[in-house]
Amino acid sequence: MKKHLFILLTLFFALAGCNNDDDNKPADPVSQLPPATQTGENTFGCLLDGKAFLPGPGANPLDCVYQYVDGGYYFALQGSKNLQNFIAIGINTNNLELIEGNNYNLTDNEVGNAYGLRYFNYIFNYTTTIHSGQLSITKLDYTNHIVSGTFWFDVMDENGVVHQIREGRFDMHFTT
Repeated sequence: MKKHLFILLTLFFALAGCNNDDDNKPADPVSQLPPATQTGENTFGCLLDGKAFLPGPGANPLDCVYQYVDGGYYFALQGSKNLQNFIAIGINTNNLELIEGNNYNLTDNEVGNAYGLRYFNYIFNYTTTIHSGQLSITKLDYTNHIVSGTFWFDVMDENGVVHQIREGRFDMHFTT
């Protein structure tokens, strides 16, 4: 009997001491996102359909380019991860200069516009005038090549499902 009691107590204490990683994860998905900084921390995150979306793992999970080419400004920011499926969230401009403190509507991929995108397993979904969003540039430092901001947008996929990207934030060093 003492042997059985000892085994039960050992099992109880072993199980009571287990640490479930999910217990340490914040319940609120927004608190899982990186803070909204403006110091070039190379961070990116958003909510994708209510769940925290953070870049990585995979090749080149985070990329930011802002360059002047052939008389126009082009911005491309992308965060991606490759687990069971390759997923990317991005913000781009098409011949549109960014200005610190300005807000930009994310609509169609046309000259003079900014637009958002969701990429899922080889299929791109873009913002439109119907499923749109907004980009806010909170910092643009040409000397240190830092761009920071916030964003949100909606995109409709090929099956007619509208995906919501919310609480987006980034603080990136950009290449030119």
